Amino acid sequence: RCTSTRRVIVHRSLVDKVFGILSKAYRQIGETKIGDPLEPATLVGPLIDEHAFSCMQNALKQIRPLTSEVVGGEKVAIGPGGFYVKPAVVRLDGQPEAVFIETFAPLTYVIPYDTIEEALQIHNAVPQGLSSAIMTTDIREAEFFKRNSDCGIANVNIGTSGAEIGGAFGGEKETGGGRESGSDAWKAYMRRQTSTTFFGRDKPDLAQGIKFDV
Repeated sequence: RCTSTRRVIVHRSLVDKVFGILSKAYRQIGETKIGDPLEPATLVGPLIDEHAFSCMQNALKQIRPLTSEVVGGEKVAIGPGGFYVKPAVVRLDGQPEAVFIETFAPLTYVIPYDTIEEALQIHNAVPQGLSSAIMTTDIREAEFFKRNSDCGIANVNIGTSGAEIGGAFGGEKETGGGRESGSDAWKAYMRRQTSTTFFGRDKPDLAQGIKFDV
């Protein structure tokens, strides 16, 4: 989905642990949860078309020379037709050009950081800006994130998906284009106008005290 998490930016002291947990989960999904989306036990259905599959494979092709820690990404043969693929998680030390490409595929990058300022620099470097999230117990970090995230959605201690139904939904940068739902929804159907009405009987004063006597 459009708000799925594409990058997991993790403090360097925790990156081994987080990548290990994600790798285990992705392997389990790749072995047992891919299949017909109409089946209740299925978690991952097919990609939308061959182009989406090619975009994912091209991104992985660019990434593999830069890291040995790639889990998943292989095509899965399930029934006639359909582009089924194992979700992939990749550990990187930095943010190469391939990360900047939106594949709309199950491909997640794990990237380390040392300071919250560096984390936001990594976060804001990509051209997309739809949804973001931070997991923290530090209110100062949470507020810093909300002030500096350049995404249209900035969540705290919940994931990037599952926007509040009453909130305005939309993004910035290449994922910009207005807001849907919430208090902004009706503005798309309105024409903005500024109007001033003078109800006095004498001539009104000009703005900024200008005198124009004739």
